[in-house]
Amino acid sequence: MAKPFPLRPKHPERICWGCDRYCAANALACGNGSDRTMHPAEMLGEDWYLDGDWGIEISADTEAAPQPQQSRVRSAV
Repeated sequence: MAKPFPLRPKHPERICWGCDRYCAANALACGNGSDRTMHPAEMLGEDWYLDGDWGIEISADTEAAPQPQQSRVRSAV
C-alpha cells in the first residue's frame, strides 16, 4: 500500500516528492541525484489540490482547506 500523499506538509523543501520513498533532499535514493522533485504546494500554492484532477482522495477528517483570497480591484474614478 502506498503512503498517503500529504496535502500540506510542514517542510516540503526537506523531502523529494518524486516517488513513494519520500527521501531526504540530501540523500536521494532514486534518480541520478541531481535534484529533488518539488511538492505541488511549493509550485502552485497551498490550495494546489483544489484545481485539476490529481487522483487524490480527500477524506472528511482532513482539516479545512484554506480559502483562496479574492483579489479586490478598485476602479479608477
